[in-house]
Formats: sequence, C-alpha cells, structure tokens
Amino acid sequence: MADPVLAGLAHRVARRYIAGETIDDALAVVAANADRGHLGSVECVGESVRDEATASAQTQIFVELAARLSRPVPPTISFDLSHVGSLLSPTLALENARRIAVAARESGSSLMISAEGSDRTDLVLDLWERLNDDFPDTGVTLQARLHRTPADLRRVMERPGPVRIVKGAFGEPKEIAYPRDSEPMYDAYLNAVDALVAEGRRVNLATHDASLVERLLPRVGEGAEFEMLQGLGGDLLDTLRADGRVTREYVVFGREWWLYVLNRIAEHPGRLVAAVADLTGGDQSRQWRR
Repeated sequence: MADPVLAGLAHRVARRYIAGETIDDALAVVAANADRGHLGSVECVGESVRDEATASAQTQIFVELAARLSRPVPPTISFDLSHVGSLLSPTLALENARRIAVAARESGSSLMISAEGSDRTDLVLDLWERLNDDFPDTGVTLQARLHRTPADLRRVMERPGPVRIVKGAFGEPKEIAYPRDSEPMYDAYLNAVDALVAEGRRVNLATHDASLVERLLPRVGEGAEFEMLQGLGGDLLDTLRADGRVTREYVVFGREWWLYVLNRIAEHPGRLVAAVADLTGGDQSRQWRR
C-alpha cells in the first residue's frame, strides 16, 4: 500500500491472521506455538500464478522455507498447486512441487496440498497422486461440502498420506456443494472423518467450529489432529491440547497478504468486530520484518 497511514492500519488488522512477510516471521510464530504444545503447518500466501517466472520464484521461497525447518517435529509445508504453476502447466507445477518435496524431505518435513475451487479439484488430485507416488507422506485436502467428495475420498484412500478435511470456503452453486454450515454439510464432514478413522488413516480435522469439534471428539482417536488457522482458534486449540489432543496451527506469511486477510474477515461477520478492535487498540508490540 502506497499510503503509509493506510498501510499501518492494514498491518494492525493483518497481524491477527498473518505471521509477517518473511520466513523469519513465520518461524518465530511456529516456535511460539510449539511452546504452547502445537505442531505447525506453514504457507507462503498466494495462488493462481499466471506466469512461469513467478511460479519459479514462489517455488524457491518454499524451498528456502523447507531448508530452514529444524525443530524436533518440523512443521509441514502447505500450498496451492496453482501457486506453483498448475494453471500454466501441470508438468511445471509437478516439477516445482517435487522441488519443494525434496527440500522438505531433507529437513524431515512433508507437504500438505491445499484444496482449491471445485473446477480445479480433478487437477489437484491428479497432481497429488503423481507427487504421492514418490513422496508417500504428501497429504491432500478435501472439502466436505462438495457433493463429489465421497467419491474423491475413496480415490484418495487408495494411496498413503494424511488427509485434511475442511468444510470448504469457496463460493459454489448448490448443484455442486452443500450450503456452508448446513446440517447436510456437517453430516458430510462427519461421514468423511468416520471413513478415514475406520481405515486407521491419519486425519487432520481443519475447523474452527466449536460445535463441530464437539461432535468430532467422541468419533476420533487421540492421534487425529485438530488444525486451525492462525488467529482463528487459539483458545479452542489450547483447550484441545490441554485435553491431550494433537493440535496444529496453520501459519501464513508472505507479501501478498491483504486479500488473504480480507477473505478471513469475510468468512464470518464477527471477525469484522475483531478487525475494528485491532484498529483501535490491542497489542501493538510485534512488528513485521519488511
């Protein structure tokens, strides 16, 4: 942002959801979360890259991130395949994802491929399968609210690797997805988790919905992970960890953070109130490296 006043205000709002703009910022938050007992997942924010040079540059950021992971249990690395070139060329995206996977493996980490809109789901799963052939600990994310997900889950369960289940936040027509926070969506989420647990699969339960968490607790073993985005589930995540559950916080960093922040606020009206509070007060001590 060119206006320094507006930029300062935007940073105040963003700090709730974003670690900062650098790898150092992200790793500092991961370390603080580890002190609270939480595992980590890290993403350099961005998606839908439209040129090869940018895809290569973004891939290099992830490679450098992987090289910096050195905790006893390093965080996983998450990203959209469109961030590393899938909309330009599936071959390019696979090459870039492999570079990241190699670097992650050398640091004792692994990848979790993020979900994208339903129009990209086939591409995401195709590329994940090819990546999983050589890196079987690479996980993939499925959206519970998509009508197609039960079939996709059967496909995914034919291969190793963790599966992350999210509600799904993309705008989708009713012919493709259940309404968000509807009872059919909740049933679909629980059914997907039940299928994974029955097969003994590692599952990441990615939700900040306390009512859904309550429904999940009696259905999953202690090995299931509860994963929440930075800024959205701190108290609930801490409570789950105190109860002996495996917990993971998803940490985001990078320069293209503003749209990400707006999306987080838009997902829930109550977050607008939090944004106003962040503008008018709160802890201003943590500064980003820029």
